[in-house]
Amino acid sequence: MCTYQTFTAALDGAAKGASGWFTLAGGAVYVDHPYHACHEHTVNIDFTDPAAGPSARVAVELTEESALALVDAIQKALAAAPPGLASAGAPGRSAGAD
Repeated sequence: MCTYQTFTAALDGAAKGASGWFTLAGGAVYVDHPYHACHEHTVNIDFTDPAAGPSARVAVELTEESALALVDAIQKALAAAPPGLASAGAPGRSAGAD
C-alpha cells in the first residue's frame, strides 16, 4: 500500500541527468509503486532543480533494504571524514578539487 507521504529536503550539490550535469536544489523521498524497478513498492528518491525544469531530475527506485544500506553507507562515509570536510562552507573547496 502506498503511504501518500512525501518528505522533501533542500539540497546543495550537483547531479548528472539525461541532459548532463545540473545543480541540485531539492530532493523528495516517498514509498510508492516504481515506474521501472521490478517490485510492487520501492523507496523512491527524486533529486531535482525545479527552476531548471523537468529535465533537471534524477530518479532512484530502491528496495527498503537497499535504501537502508545507502543511509548506512552515507553515515559511515561522513563519520570517516574530518568533520566539515564536505560542508558548503569548507575553505578552499572547488568543483573537482581533491
